[in-house]
Amino acid sequence: MLVVHAHTKWLWVGLSLLLIGLQLRLWTGEGSLVYAWSLYDQVQTQEAENNRLKARNARLEAEIRQLKGGLAAVEENARAQLGYIARGETFYLLVDPE
Repeated sequence: MLVVHAHTKWLWVGLSLLLIGLQLRLWTGEGSLVYAWSLYDQVQTQEAENNRLKARNARLEAEIRQLKGGLAAVEENARAQLGYIARGETFYLLVDPE
C-alpha cells in the first residue's frame, strides 16, 4: 500500500496552485499571449499607416520640387485644379449630345 505523507500532499497542492497561477498569467492580463497578439496587430496596423503616409509624403515632396522648378509646373497645376486659362487661349467646352 502506498503511503502519502502530509508534506507531500501539501507540496502537490502548492505546485498545482503555482501551475494554475502561471497559466492564468500566461493567458490573461497584461503580458499575456492575448495581449502580445493584440500588440502585434496594432504594430502591423501602424506600419501600414506609416507606409501609406511615407508614400503620400514622397508624392508631396516630388510635387514641391516640381513647383519650385519653374512656372510651367505652377501653370499646369492651376489648369488641373483651378481651370486656369492663359491669356490668348480659347476655352472650348465639348458637350455630349446625350
